[in-house]
Amino acid sequence: MGYRVAVVGATGNVGREMMAVLAEREFPIEEVAAVASSRSHGSEVEFGETGKMLKCKNIEHFDWSGWDIALFAAGSGPAKEYAPKAAAAGCVVIDNSSLYRMDPDVPLIVPEVNPDAIDGYSKRNIIANPNCSTAQMVVALAPLHKAAGIKRIVVSTYQSVSGAGKSGMDELFEQSRAIFVGDPVEPATFTKQIAFNVIPHIDVFLDDGSTKEELKMVVETKKIMDSKIKVAATCVRVPVFVGHAESINIEFEKELSAEAAQDILREAPGIMLIDKREDEGYVTPVEAAGDSATYISRVREDPTVDNGLQLWCVSDNLRKGAALNAVQIAELLGRRHLKKG
Repeated sequence: MGYRVAVVGATGNVGREMMAVLAEREFPIEEVAAVASSRSHGSEVEFGETGKMLKCKNIEHFDWSGWDIALFAAGSGPAKEYAPKAAAAGCVVIDNSSLYRMDPDVPLIVPEVNPDAIDGYSKRNIIANPNCSTAQMVVALAPLHKAAGIKRIVVSTYQSVSGAGKSGMDELFEQSRAIFVGDPVEPATFTKQIAFNVIPHIDVFLDDGSTKEELKMVVETKKIMDSKIKVAATCVRVPVFVGHAESINIEFEKELSAEAAQDILREAPGIMLIDKREDEGYVTPVEAAGDSATYISRVREDPTVDNGLQLWCVSDNLRKGAALNAVQIAELLGRRHLKKG
């Protein structure tokens, strides 16, 4: 016997990826529903590559009773309005928006890092999925933190346009085409030209000069891993369609050599260590796209601080940064609490 699962925002990039991951991982499903806004009502989406087509149901009229799990990939607005309704009907919500991440009564989960925190889901019947950049970073750093204790993290991100949704991907494509044929370039989704450029600005600016995306990385890392860790982040949008990369400097409580860190990462769940000091001995977003692993390369010592390391981290942001992590949370929830399938 399987679960009745609703995917909310099923027509978007992350929603479609959730469908694909559910099918790939053979999540035990009795019934799956594609749920979207009234604009998409009646349109069809494929359930993974199974060939099974699902007609989208209007979220405004969807009856949540009898559904076990809802994977929300529709943004903070729909999550605010409909997640509590689903939760009140007994459907456990796994939400990909930022709305509930810092709610003390909502667990923020990366299954490889803090699986025990899921036990608190029953307070609100809602579980939060972290920011895409945070998710891959904590997967990479959690086993190192366990070994040597992380004091401080300095991270610069190189985030693909798919993090801004379909409109971001379309804008990169259209601007690239326009530049090649000599047409004018007009930013719409992004604040400046994204084609052949990088933009150190994701989400809105805050009073201290940081952006909301950077704040997310700081506060979410503390909630997931350890509140004592200091985090400084600079988040940058780059002209890549899929896959986020991060350059991370870590300062530890105890000494940890690059070789010892490589040994730890080689055995850690969810991680693929590809680290050869030669041409092509590292992973880029192009290789990571479509894959579920978090890739680590260029592990080396940071000579500017005591007990410091540097590394390069790459992952498909639509997968581990969103859809895959949500499905892994659903799997964890099933094993520990729902006990079906």
